[in-house]
Amino acid sequence: MLCAALRSIPAPRTSLLLLSLCMSFTAQAGAQREEALSASVRAVLQRSVSDQAPPKLAFATQYEADVWLNEMSRRLQKRIPNADARIDLLSTVHYEASRAGLDPQLVLGLIEVESGFKKYAVSSVGARGYMQVMPFWTKAIGSEEQNLFHLRTNLRYGCTILRYYLKIENGDLYRALGRYNGSLGKPEYPNLVRAAWRNHWDLPSKTADNSPARFAAN
Repeated sequence: MLCAALRSIPAPRTSLLLLSLCMSFTAQAGAQREEALSASVRAVLQRSVSDQAPPKLAFATQYEADVWLNEMSRRLQKRIPNADARIDLLSTVHYEASRAGLDPQLVLGLIEVESGFKKYAVSSVGARGYMQVMPFWTKAIGSEEQNLFHLRTNLRYGCTILRYYLKIENGDLYRALGRYNGSLGKPEYPNLVRAAWRNHWDLPSKTADNSPARFAAN
């Protein structure tokens, strides 16, 4: 619907409208800091973001998938009123998080803090999309033609980057989140993500954290 409306507007006005939309969706989060990557790490990350296998929910049964999607969709309804858009986002979050070995509900908490579930969010330093990915990552491990506002591309990069930070921090989620936000060593951001994860997205039936990471709240 938005694309159809934009097509009816002359090109100069379209550019101005897109700019105003991005500015209105400005996120308040920080951003990852660009760091030198070894050739081996770069190769692993490049393979991760280039994999185009079709997404598939990682549940034992369709019933479990339906229960999770319905519950998460209910919680997300106020932020994303369109049901199809919610299911598309949640299905992609679950696939990309599971693929990266992350708890999908942790990723939902991170998205809540990073962008407030605004697809076209842009931070003051240029981080983009749901997971606020910095554009330098497409140059470092992907392709500059990749669109970080594209749902699956944004989540693929975000989950891959967080998994990478977890690895270099030996599973310490507190420090990995600090790296992700560009605020390593400061407690505010990791604690915000943890609170969003636990208070808004965790399931009561869960008895253990499925994430391989540990979180030392400060």
